Amino acid sequence: MKFTATFVTTFILSAVSSTAADLVTHEWGTFTSVAGGNGAPVAWAPLNGPADLPCFVERLGGNYKAFAGLVRMETPVLYFYSPRPVTLSVHVDFPKGWITEWYPHADKIGKDEFPHSFAPGYGYRNGGINWNSIQVLPGENLKFPGSKGASHYYAARDTDAAPLRIGNQQEKLIFYRGIGSFQAPLWPKYLSDGKIEIRNTGDQPIPLAIVFENRGAQLGYRVIRGIQYVVNVDPPEMTGNLAQLREQLAGELVEFGLYKKEALAMIETWHDSWFEEGTRIFYVYPRAQVDALLPLQIQPAPDAIARVFVGRVEVLSPWTRQTIQNAADTRDMATLKKFGRFLDPFVAQMHAQTSFVQQADAEISGAANTGACVQ
Repeated sequence: MKFTATFVTTFILSAVSSTAADLVTHEWGTFTSVAGGNGAPVAWAPLNGPADLPCFVERLGGNYKAFAGLVRMETPVLYFYSPRPVTLSVHVDFPKGWITEWYPHADKIGKDEFPHSFAPGYGYRNGGINWNSIQVLPGENLKFPGSKGASHYYAARDTDAAPLRIGNQQEKLIFYRGIGSFQAPLWPKYLSDGKIEIRNTGDQPIPLAIVFENRGAQLGYRVIRGIQYVVNVDPPEMTGNLAQLREQLAGELVEFGLYKKEALAMIETWHDSWFEEGTRIFYVYPRAQVDALLPLQIQPAPDAIARVFVGRVEVLSPWTRQTIQNAADTRDMATLKKFGRFLDPFVAQMHAQTSFVQQADAEISGAANTGACVQ
């Protein structure tokens, strides 16, 4: 059964109705979380990853790398398509989170300050961001900023979207990231019989989930559709083909509303992270949940808006647990460091914190803080 995209025509009503004929807006992004032993999301350090953004990207002031949270909102991007130039404004609210990175320059960044916004460890509240006077310039050949080093950032430009100008900055898209304190709706856990229980705790069916496991030389995935409440599934067989998975995933993202180039850009942006060693579940957020978590206002209003967000939840599988334990026992630093920002929450579940594992955690954190951006 296929689930097709829901396109929402948004009318912004004021004294005069303001709409932009033939303007289409598409958005994609990722919400990343870590599952605990019972499936519920656990606190981790979502910002404690290596610097992967160019230096021209703007950031929230302060060093939040070690701050605990429940969700890393990774690379939402907004695209605009119009047959004619149009000037518009964009406002994004993040009621249960903060916006931490963005480009182009924003007119306003909002968030609750300490201590009101910080419930024990991860209570981020009332984030928001405004861009005013965005010029959508179809057909213009604008020059975009770059860097010498490689970055996840650039793959998102490979679409047919109209170029944009905001002040003296030019870009193919609007980009932002953040940290959240909301509960991811999908709770996975391993059962005693080896099966995986996938529980939907939200109030909307989860239309698509993909259980993915990479054991280095082997990988596998299993597709589940229409999760209303709870399903129990077998772990994927380790006979999968990554190229086939990428092709299938791109097709699914198109079914949910993205254009083909957008879907390919999303997968290319995260290919080295989504498909790295370990076990995770990808799932498509119901549109109503996206709109509740990230209310979006565009003025003048587009004729149509598609918003496709993929949840990613990291799971401590039996293979991952054994791999971490073996690496800790044999003092294999390289293997421990492969798990990056997810090592600490996994080790906490295993109760396997040793001085050597602490050293690995410290080196991971040190690498994350070495460079603030990609030159």
